[in-house]
Amino acid sequence: MALTAVHHRRLREVYRSAGWPCQDTFEIELLAAGLVERVRGPLGHETLRVTDAGIAVLAQTLQRNRARRDLHETLVERVAREMARAGRIAWRGLSLRAKVPGAEPGAAERWVMAMPDVYSIRHTTVEAYLEPIVHEIKVHRSDLLGDLRNPAKRAAYQQLCGEFWYVLREGIAEADEIPADCGVMIARAGREGEHRELDVARAAPKRAMQMPFALWMALARATPSHTAHDDDEAQQWL
Repeated sequence: MALTAVHHRRLREVYRSAGWPCQDTFEIELLAAGLVERVRGPLGHETLRVTDAGIAVLAQTLQRNRARRDLHETLVERVAREMARAGRIAWRGLSLRAKVPGAEPGAAERWVMAMPDVYSIRHTTVEAYLEPIVHEIKVHRSDLLGDLRNPAKRAAYQQLCGEFWYVLREGIAEADEIPADCGVMIARAGREGEHRELDVARAAPKRAMQMPFALWMALARATPSHTAHDDDEAQQWL
């Protein structure tokens, strides 16, 4: 039996809980596959317990998810460092509020949370020169397609910056699959866990944007992950 994401989630739920049965089709399939087993208590009630085979499946899933996160975080780190080398101040892991159009035509605008992988501004003392940029990193095609099916998420990012870029691991998509209002950068493969270079496949359109006070406050409360170097190369951006 091929396990789906729902099967894996149910297996984790059984492992973390007291094992009370749901008696649905997913549970039947997990029982038939030998990944969980029924246990009868002293009062006659039945609970579920993850078997050794189920534990092995959970461990494999954990390793696979960790590898996905490591690949993603390695590329996020690379992009943030490149922004700093370009004379910018970069943040990772920000949670920012943005106002986007309503879900239906004519609906009122709504607030959503945006969590850009890398947010950066130029290292400058002139507000008009800040040029805020968002880089969203994608290393798996399924994650990218999920993003593209969610226009509100992309709209939120674009409300927070003057340029919005997708940084794609080589091979997961072509530039023409990405909406034209986004820049596209390709991370070429290098050694395992690293990327040899970042190539611009399509430049991001630049939009005039004045940073709102709430965004300033969010940046003030957060600690930059990377800052522009205090050398001649960085100083030329001031």
